[in-house]
Amino acid sequence: MKTLGHFINGDHTDGGSSRRHDVFNPTTGDVQAQTLLASTDDVTKAIDAAAAAFPAWSKVNPQRRARVMFNFKALVEKDMDNLAKMLSSEHGKTLPDARGDVQRGLEVIEFACGIPHLQKGEYTEGAGPGIDLYSMRQPLGVCAGITPFNFPAMIPMWMFGVAIACGNTFVNKPSERDPSVPLRLAELMMEAGAPEGVLNVVNGDKEAVDALIQDPRVEAISFVGSSDIAQYIYSEGAARNKRVQAFGGAKNHMIILPDADMENAVNQLIGSAYGSAGERCMATPVAVPVGEETADKLVDMLKPKVEALKIGPSLSEDSDLGPLVTAAHRERVASYIQMAVDEGQELVIDGRDFSLQGYENGFFMGGTLLDHAKPEHQSYRDEIFGPVLQIARARTFEEAVALPSDHQYGNGVAIFTRNGDAAREFAARVNVGMVGINVPIPVPLAYHTFGGWKRSSFGDTNQHGPEGVKFWTKIKTVTQRWPEDVQGSDFVIPTMK
Repeated sequence: MKTLGHFINGDHTDGGSSRRHDVFNPTTGDVQAQTLLASTDDVTKAIDAAAAAFPAWSKVNPQRRARVMFNFKALVEKDMDNLAKMLSSEHGKTLPDARGDVQRGLEVIEFACGIPHLQKGEYTEGAGPGIDLYSMRQPLGVCAGITPFNFPAMIPMWMFGVAIACGNTFVNKPSERDPSVPLRLAELMMEAGAPEGVLNVVNGDKEAVDALIQDPRVEAISFVGSSDIAQYIYSEGAARNKRVQAFGGAKNHMIILPDADMENAVNQLIGSAYGSAGERCMATPVAVPVGEETADKLVDMLKPKVEALKIGPSLSEDSDLGPLVTAAHRERVASYIQMAVDEGQELVIDGRDFSLQGYENGFFMGGTLLDHAKPEHQSYRDEIFGPVLQIARARTFEEAVALPSDHQYGNGVAIFTRNGDAAREFAARVNVGMVGINVPIPVPLAYHTFGGWKRSSFGDTNQHGPEGVKFWTKIKTVTQRWPEDVQGSDFVIPTMK
């Protein structure tokens, strides 16, 4: 059986720990590999490598760092099919969806190729008598990313792409459930011209996470995962004076006004709710139709489309969705469906008994549709993270604004309408970090920034875009004067008077 270790200082290593974690093939249910779980000593060696590489890498000029990013982009594009198959076979998302995972990460790499411009500082000539002011953005040092199972290509590239382009070195701790793609990306970064130690990968669990948090040489940590762990990492990291951006759970809503193009809204909702088997932090697990007539029409139109979802093996080119990542996660999703029924929601379509012929041991689940979800229901409050769509009916526009605004999560929200006034007011008022108007998954493009509000995000800075450059650098401001003749001392604080 294949064993997956770590990538430290430019080479693969098993490390010193014998602890292992099974990597499943979600389509068949078989164990296909085992991940070695790093010890604290293993993580320390990765940080050692990153710390040793930092002085030289940070002195490489931005243009040359950009060339490494250009090379890396080309290599990932060349390896796209291999990466997609690797990703699908461990995660369970379909091949087209896996290619999208890689592509969205590449878009941030493309953004990072502009680092010579992005890392420029500011300059003011003649700020005072003979005084010039300038600022420069400098790298932090050793940085770390703790990345989730649901986007094993995109989110690591979101993190290390900008961090490394800024002159930092990096240690990535990916999910132990699907570690092959992050390891492959580290190989490609070396092939692109990054020196040994610039990008390291350690597979592990809480021991590895705590080792990254506790090592004083790690200057910044970026995390994506559940909100409880996000809060833990943010609190522990900030207490040690580290920069931390920690992104947590989500419960994104799609508001559907009576004047919306219902056919378009339903088609967009199906894709955003059930794509990738709902295992996306930007999925749309809650639909909010405004008015009973809109709600009844929505359910009637959704039902045949949910029943017609094409569910197949993860390596399929033409399936709508594949299996869930593990049997344990499938059981968790099933328990939330039962919870919703017990809370009084109407089970319009039950996907729990779905079985794919020839793959009966796979971690498959059919699409589930629930109606009459209420704010007091725990299944509505919690993130289910599966192919489950809940309908939460709203009587008025005000109720529709309140549902996502009052929810504990505030990652993304969408509104479908033909009314520009209503859309504009909704976007201004809703208490959520990312808003889509007739766009079901409002993930910003790479040159803007990604981040939610409330318990979806801990920290002050978002992912990628200008905010990413800001997070992975520190600003230094220089005040300079070259006087011809210095006379006496000045005991008054300098002002612009």
